[in-house]
Amino acid sequence: MRPIFNSFLVVCLAACGGNNEPQQDTGTGVAADSAAVEVAPPNPYAGALAFSGATLWDGTGAAVLENAVLIVRDGRIVEISSGVPPEGAQIVDLAGTWVVPGFIDAHTHVSGYWAPDDVTDTAEKIRNELALYASYGVTTVNSLGGEPAEAMAIRDAQNNPSLAHARVHVAGKVIEDKDPLAAAKTTVENILSGVDWLKIRVDDNLGTAEKMPWPAIEAVFQAANARNARVATHVFYRDDALRLLELGTDLIAHSVRDRPLDDPFVAKLLESGVCYVPTLTREVSTFVYAARPDFLDDPFFTKSAKQSEVDRVSNPQFMANMAASPTAAGYRKALAQAQENLRIVQGSGVPVAFGTDAGPPGRFPGYFEHVEFFLMKEAGLTPPEILQSATSIAAQCLGLEDVGTLTSGKWADFVVLTQNPLQDILATRSIVSVYIAGNRVAD
Repeated sequence: MRPIFNSFLVVCLAACGGNNEPQQDTGTGVAADSAAVEVAPPNPYAGALAFSGATLWDGTGAAVLENAVLIVRDGRIVEISSGVPPEGAQIVDLAGTWVVPGFIDAHTHVSGYWAPDDVTDTAEKIRNELALYASYGVTTVNSLGGEPAEAMAIRDAQNNPSLAHARVHVAGKVIEDKDPLAAAKTTVENILSGVDWLKIRVDDNLGTAEKMPWPAIEAVFQAANARNARVATHVFYRDDALRLLELGTDLIAHSVRDRPLDDPFVAKLLESGVCYVPTLTREVSTFVYAARPDFLDDPFFTKSAKQSEVDRVSNPQFMANMAASPTAAGYRKALAQAQENLRIVQGSGVPVAFGTDAGPPGRFPGYFEHVEFFLMKEAGLTPPEILQSATSIAAQCLGLEDVGTLTSGKWADFVVLTQNPLQDILATRSIVSVYIAGNRVAD
């Protein structure tokens, strides 16, 4: 209470009181029997955001919540309810929309390649690329190799409530050394640099290259296991994938594409608990530019496409070279096998983590995630299965505790849509806005 107001009360009580006997002073300058002045408690919702009116799917598998009220403070979800937003909060009206958790891509490659051509600073190029992902609803990406060193600093700074681009996790240099000692050395160097994952590549590119030898692969696992580091593996062949599971790989980062998955392989996957990442669009990128693909004229694509890359992949000579490539037909066949194997693992209960291998040239970040949604639908997965793969399951597979579902305590990373994605996965293209840590980052 301000001193001038206290003085006013004292004068008033002295002049107007009916009892002239001395009153006990309480030390405040106000007589003890005067009416107490009550101070209202602070509003718990003051300064919070209330995203109100949407139909919310939280990613846990629970039923949707209609007329949802999502309370966010300091970038994190405080509570979720239904009905009227609380007084004191700043209301963001989302009536008539659908809200889902931000999409998580468990296999990308972040390099800065996709930034506008006039951006030259490496860190700024990476931020631009992460903003491109966010514009398509992809709020977290797991980059499995080849990132510039600046990506790690960006990762280290991302757990803050002012974040305005997709979150990133990194794997550093892809480990492909043929010599066991060199492979172990690269492994340790990556671990000491602070990577989130290690990445090895076990593939011969349809017989056109030499695979990493098994002694070198085993050296990677020995060094990784000694330091409790996680290993993600690029695979193509069923037998290689099985052996990698036996060695203790933590993530099958591509589909098996050489033959149908059999019961012993699926049983090993289930026993290991290792997640399976389909990356169907990776196959598409190896043959789709043999002729100019229709998606290059899709408004959902052109709104954010890097024009210089569009020009490159639609160059007549580039398309002619791809059409003549002996591997293009092989990878087209591999896509069909990958989709069949995705049906098998999904039906068996193996955790399928959404992933695309987007990021290298020709694999357009953000848009290719929506191509992956379509290909997963084509493989027979339902919209809820696809959405969970791209949210809560991907988060669990990557060990990310703060994202993946819209539940109390997690970062407020979510996508606002005009259409129901639980009925048709292509409704994920109906983006109104994207929020990361409660910040509107894309329209």
